[in-house]
Parts: sequence; C-alpha cells; structure tokens
Amino acid sequence: MNIRCARPEDLLNMQHCNLLCLPENYQMKYYFYHALSWPQLSYVAEDETGRIVGYVLAKMEEDPDDAPHGHITSLAVRRTHRRLGLAQKLMDQSSKAMVEVFGAKYVSLHVRVSNRAALHLYESTLGFKKEDVEAKYYADGEDAYAMKKDLTPLAEHLLQKSKDPAKAKNTNTSSTTTSIAA
Repeated sequence: MNIRCARPEDLLNMQHCNLLCLPENYQMKYYFYHALSWPQLSYVAEDETGRIVGYVLAKMEEDPDDAPHGHITSLAVRRTHRRLGLAQKLMDQSSKAMVEVFGAKYVSLHVRVSNRAALHLYESTLGFKKEDVEAKYYADGEDAYAMKKDLTPLAEHLLQKSKDPAKAKNTNTSSTTTSIAA
C-alpha cells in the first residue's frame, strides 16, 4: 500500500471510491475546487497495482474571525481495504500538511450520528472530540456531529523534530509518500 498526495488525474478515481463507500456524493467540480485551492491537503491510498482504494479530501476553512483550521470534507476507504490503518494514515498526512503549510491550529469534520464505525475511528483512534450536533445536516435529514481535533500537539512535535537534525529527514509534506506493508 502507498499513501501519496492526490494529483488532478486521481480525481475521477477518488469520486468513484466515494460513490462506492459513502451516501454523500459530490460533483466533480467540488473535487477540482479542493485540488486547485489546497493541493497539499488531499491524499490517496493506492494498492500494489496503483488502484485508488481510499482518499481524504481536505481544505482550509476561510473564516477570518477564527484561528486557521482545516476541514475534512470526505474520507473513504473501500471495504476490501479497511482495518489496515489506511484511514489513519490518510488523516495523519492531511493533518500534518495543514500544520506545515497553513499553520492550522485544529481540524474539523462532520459525521453522521448513526455512523458508529466512523465515530469510533474519529474519537478512539484519531483523537477527535464531539463539539456540537448539527440538526438535519445531511440531505436525507440525518443529524451530524461536528467534531474537532486540536493540532497544536502535532505542531509542537513537528517543531521539535525540525530542531533535531537526525529526525528532520523526510519532513517535507509536499513530496511525502508513505508505504505500508499489508
């Protein structure tokens, strides 16, 4: 398995993965908007044949009254490739880029209140906290939890790592590729 920054030629396959995995689907122009506006923040997971089996679509929020922060628009991993740690790797790479490139202080996302598997991933594995309930957030009327994760510990870790020359190798997010033994 390989995790890498998404490229424009990946967008159709990311959309296809979304259609297979999630009830919320986006028009292609929305993927292009993310890719053109924040090319450093979206990542894909590829299998050994180069097929995209997961992705994270992310952006920076543009609220001048709030601290700089990212938002996870969509995260999906094909059922055949779940429980391999891909979602965590994708989220980690995107969060790292948010901090390194944009100085993000936190990252937010929305999740269906009924999606127990995603809630477990976000709370137990990734460290997100429920902030609020947004009534009728989804097109079908289901509520969403608004969730948030503080990125200042990650920023401090990256700063310490950059001060230690032995650990500073391979910290450039724009060219980061992570291989995972399945």
